Amino acid sequence: MTGQLFPDLAPEPENVDRSAPLAARMRPRSMDELVGQEHVVGPGSPLRALIETDRLSSVILWGPPGTGKTSLAAVIARTTRAHYIEVSAVSAGVADVRKAIEAGREMLKANRRTILFIDEIHRFNKSQQDALLKAVESGWVVLIGATTENPFFEVNSPLLSRSLLFRLEALSPEQVRTVVDRALSDTDRGVGGAGVTFEPEAIDRIVDMAGGDARFALNAVEVCVAAATAAGAPTVRADDVNAALQRRVLRYDKAGDAHYDVISAFIKSMRGSDPDAAVFWLAQMLEAGEDPEFIARRMVIFASEDIGNADPMALVVAVAAFDALRVVGLPEASLNLSQAATYLASAVKSNASMVALSRARADLAESGQQSPPPHLRDASYAGAKRLGHGKDYQYPHDFPDAWVDQEYLPGRLPGQPYYEPTDRGVEKEIGDRLRAIRGRKGKQPDPPAAEPDTPAP
Repeated sequence: MTGQLFPDLAPEPENVDRSAPLAARMRPRSMDELVGQEHVVGPGSPLRALIETDRLSSVILWGPPGTGKTSLAAVIARTTRAHYIEVSAVSAGVADVRKAIEAGREMLKANRRTILFIDEIHRFNKSQQDALLKAVESGWVVLIGATTENPFFEVNSPLLSRSLLFRLEALSPEQVRTVVDRALSDTDRGVGGAGVTFEPEAIDRIVDMAGGDARFALNAVEVCVAAATAAGAPTVRADDVNAALQRRVLRYDKAGDAHYDVISAFIKSMRGSDPDAAVFWLAQMLEAGEDPEFIARRMVIFASEDIGNADPMALVVAVAAFDALRVVGLPEASLNLSQAATYLASAVKSNASMVALSRARADLAESGQQSPPPHLRDASYAGAKRLGHGKDYQYPHDFPDAWVDQEYLPGRLPGQPYYEPTDRGVEKEIGDRLRAIRGRKGKQPDPPAAEPDTPAP
């Protein structure tokens, strides 16, 4: 079998070979040793109650790397004294899954349940995931699937509906620091006996670079200890951490959850008029390799959806940034994107244009497709006038203020205003003018001074 099949309980962390990575050696040995995820496994939580009463059904653990998904699965197996099978979806196939299920069925004959832990379950294709359905439904195995990707995108609906879903969050800086301190002080499983000390600033740097990933933090500690030992240096400083780790790799899947979550944060930051947050999320997307044209397109949409006529220049700036990106390219065009993002975030906001379109679409859905009134129809072709097209149309430029009271909407519509400008920015001036125009409707206009010199379009 590709994964490890343990004949008894999940292996106790204290028995892990000293040559194993530090992150593996420091795995929690009990529920109380788990760091973080109090909302999932804290005292009194539903999942903890299910584990401690040995009533757990299949679950999907969803969260970023290094948040304790694998550790939690192993702790569950030891707490419930269940048979434990671990499979990696990266290298396992349907045959491995079926072998694990058959092992689970055999264990049931001895009245012992089997926990089947599948790491990175999102990497299984549909047929591989379907192979689990019968076993999960029949209780032959208790599935614990771990995924860093949104399970609603990556896990089959039938399998998801048969499992409890728990979302694990990135650890807080304080929680990462707890994990690091444990490793530094533990002389058995950790590096407490390595003869290397860490300056507080070095620990701060590791915590900052970890970004809530405990595994990354422990790997960083191990690398720094190895480097210091090789150099004969008794102390690890912040500069040593920088030299050893170089640069934190950003977690970002351009086709998955991060793609949607970060662009959402970017848009909402601009909508909330926070240019600092907007440029931070922009930087994260650019550093992670997001398609810059995707970002630019979203800004063009945002300029009309959330700013509109409150600041008509917003659309000009957004389109100019999109054009600049195509002309200049990255990395230089990142400056154009930053300029546009900070402008859009700082601009006066209005969604009146979006609301107007939504209202018009709602009326269209209610009343169905409408034909323009005869006086608005095209009268430029031969025979159009015989059909009555353009009859009684009044050319606005022949009237004072280039306005005349005539109907432009189909008569069957409710007639409510679709576009209602806000009192912010340029839109305030637009609103004042429209209110004046709408107030004149129904009043007899002054007759034109003379016959129109320009034919009506």
